[in-house]
Amino acid sequence: MITTASAASAATLPSDREIVLTRAFAAPRDLVWRAWTEPEHFARWMGPNGFATTVREMDVREGGTSRYTMRGPDGTDYPNRVRYREVVRPERLVYDHDDDGAGEHAFQVTVTLEAEGDGTRVTMRMLLPTAEARDRTVGFGAVELGYQTLERLAGHLSAM
Repeated sequence: MITTASAASAATLPSDREIVLTRAFAAPRDLVWRAWTEPEHFARWMGPNGFATTVREMDVREGGTSRYTMRGPDGTDYPNRVRYREVVRPERLVYDHDDDGAGEHAFQVTVTLEAEGDGTRVTMRMLLPTAEARDRTVGFGAVELGYQTLERLAGHLSAM
């Protein structure tokens, strides 16, 4: 298992197909849940530094679909589609994530929100289809980009 950490977040690679990011937030679990599931909040933090997110559709329920586009600082659009497998308010989201048909970048994500005193610990577990897909994802910087995204979430939560 490989482990890395930033100032506030930690990442592990517990198997050859997984990436796990964790971070504690100084916000109650219900507030963190709203940031993950309400489009007006989600759009304000999702994506790494310099990215802007536009939510096109958000139907957070088992069997529901969300679609959003992240625009990079260079103007490149990155379409995203989420298909929810499990929604347990305010504890867990399990979904299939892909690039909305633009390629072969599909993986499963489990997001857990655990109350810790007055705060919340978020764990994002990404399960990729193969070891090679996980290695490519890590190789293009997914861990650092994940840290940046969670830092943006922390900033948004402090303003909610």
